[in-house]
Amino acid sequence: MSGGAAGYFQRLAAVIGQIDAAAVERLVELVRRTGEAGGSIYTLGNGGSAATAGHMALDLAKNVRRADRKNLRVFALTDNVGLLTAWANDAHYEQVFAAQLDAVVRPGDLVIAISASGNSANVLAAVAVAKAAGAATFGVTGIGGGRFKEHATDCVIVPSDDMQLVEDGHMAIVHAVMVALRDYS
Repeated sequence: MSGGAAGYFQRLAAVIGQIDAAAVERLVELVRRTGEAGGSIYTLGNGGSAATAGHMALDLAKNVRRADRKNLRVFALTDNVGLLTAWANDAHYEQVFAAQLDAVVRPGDLVIAISASGNSANVLAAVAVAKAAGAATFGVTGIGGGRFKEHATDCVIVPSDDMQLVEDGHMAIVHAVMVALRDYS
């Protein structure tokens, strides 16, 4: 494959084509069931994955709304900078998401944890809190899946070791979930 922008797009297309669509459909179904049951959905991640978590929450809260069904209760644990930095300062950065979840997560909720490596300590801590509370956890990851494969209820792994391709794959997953939920009858 060639370099430059064209080469990147060729590599991205190849990676997108290898994402496990069945795993993404499982996420769609889990979000749908959680919403229908009145559960809350929490998204989280670090760095670029934090931005993806915020974007996913936006898409799920706004872009899948229809008059013929319940709205989803969606919260991005990445979007309250004051709360994030307070937990990081007063406790430990590994607790920034777990501490937020500990106060609100319940059985029947869903935590969508986004991490390119699948090994972020603060994301794994949040998954542990969610599971202990009886919530479902779904990892959106790459680079082989990391420890998410062992700890999340389920996950979808973008099949690449290239951080940019993984992050672009995550956005494709977010949009695929949103479109599937928006359009299902």
